[in-house]
Amino acid sequence: MIFITAKFPVLPEHADRWIEISESFTHSTRNEDGCLWFEWSRSVSDPNEYVLIEAFRDDAAAGVHVNSDHFKVATQTLPAYLSQTPKIVNFTIPQDDWSELGELRVAD
Repeated sequence: MIFITAKFPVLPEHADRWIEISESFTHSTRNEDGCLWFEWSRSVSDPNEYVLIEAFRDDAAAGVHVNSDHFKVATQTLPAYLSQTPKIVNFTIPQDDWSELGELRVAD
């Protein structure tokens, strides 16, 4: 799978509304056939930063995503709400879901 984590530094005046602002993009991406997950979290150390964790089945699915109409709209509209260009980490890894964190295993 293609595993991506990105940090979005949102302008302070838009931070409380970021989930609403990005809702159409989020919803459309989650509905892509090859999207495994697309999850936003707000940073606990910086209330103006959101972290996006996303995964796509393979290179083809990631290609469909970046060539989609909703991705193109997002690249045109979302930067107006950001204080800086988002940072990204992008890897291809040989799995298709989350693994258990064995060191913190919870007894059944």
